[in-house]
Amino acid sequence: MLLDRNPGFGVYIHWPFCAAKCPYCDFNSHVRHQPVDQERFARAFATELATMRARTGPREVTSIFLGGGTPSLMKPETVGAVLEAVAKNWTVPSGIEVTLEANPSSVEAERFRGYRAAGVNRVSLGVQALNDTDLRFLGRLHNVAEALHAIGLAREIFPRLSFDLIYARPGQRLDAWAAELEEAIGYAADHLSLYQLTIEEGTPFFKLHEAHKFEIPDADHAADLYALTQEITTACGLPAYEISNHARPGAESRHNLTYWRYGEYVGVGPGAHGRFVEGGTRIVTIAEKMPETWAGLVEQKGHGIVDGEVLHRSEEADEFLLMGLRLVEGIDLARYERLSGRGLSSTRLSILQEEGLVASIGNSRLRATPSGMIVLDALVADLAR
Repeated sequence: MLLDRNPGFGVYIHWPFCAAKCPYCDFNSHVRHQPVDQERFARAFATELATMRARTGPREVTSIFLGGGTPSLMKPETVGAVLEAVAKNWTVPSGIEVTLEANPSSVEAERFRGYRAAGVNRVSLGVQALNDTDLRFLGRLHNVAEALHAIGLAREIFPRLSFDLIYARPGQRLDAWAAELEEAIGYAADHLSLYQLTIEEGTPFFKLHEAHKFEIPDADHAADLYALTQEITTACGLPAYEISNHARPGAESRHNLTYWRYGEYVGVGPGAHGRFVEGGTRIVTIAEKMPETWAGLVEQKGHGIVDGEVLHRSEEADEFLLMGLRLVEGIDLARYERLSGRGLSSTRLSILQEEGLVASIGNSRLRATPSGMIVLDALVADLAR
């Protein structure tokens, strides 16, 4: 049973620094060869949070997520200061989900205990593979032994743990992925994020792939790997609740559900995005990406927001479809109608149901089938016409 379907109000904090840039990564992350002035960034986070509070008004926070970059490069004191700043601006009930992303190469027991004392109760580890050859290919700084050490520490110290794996790697066979996934499930506590390797423009992998330095599985083999992933995780008690995310019932990521259920969230930090209702209208905020430039903007004017937009009803409805159909629970058709001012085309729905791409849940909800999940972007474009 999934968590209650209240979309929630989340706070996302972006720590943009990494020890090294992974060749597949297109996130806003930066390597610095001199120590980062963490006190300066903690002050800037606090300032931007106060500015965002003035825009959102009083709210009750349902989740906090410290993402990156590599937030486990933060001192526990920095994490504590940021969480205190969130609580100073909005109501933060005790026991809500507070997640911190961590890389196994930057894990230390003392630091983990410091994060726990600061209020973090869920860790998301970027493991990515359970064999050293593929970890090197993916540009990771840790090896399997370090990953397993980090998992063990996280299970010991935090109430909740998730870790990521990337599959559909070059030359990956079905039997090899099945063995690796079953091994991972043996280490998992209650949540796994399992992503297919994608080649993003602007990354080192994009150039290498264009130059035919490596090949990734074709669409048919990738689909077989996806189907195998669903089969194994379901059999082992961690079924998918979203295209790439698997959890024991009740252990779904509250923060990510806020995104997929089209809730509201404030984004703070370099490159962070936010989506929340201001003056009765859903707005988008986008912050400056370069960390030092962002901090300077915050110091000058109280925030680092450099772009954004006001969403029209049709745009809200399209985003709601795109996010909600990622979930196994699907979307509330009445909410779609309220957002868009119209219902989905019954003719289109009938055709897509006959093609096995969507299915009704009672009379009130619609979900993408496993076949529909594989072609979700095209499916959403079809429904939104």
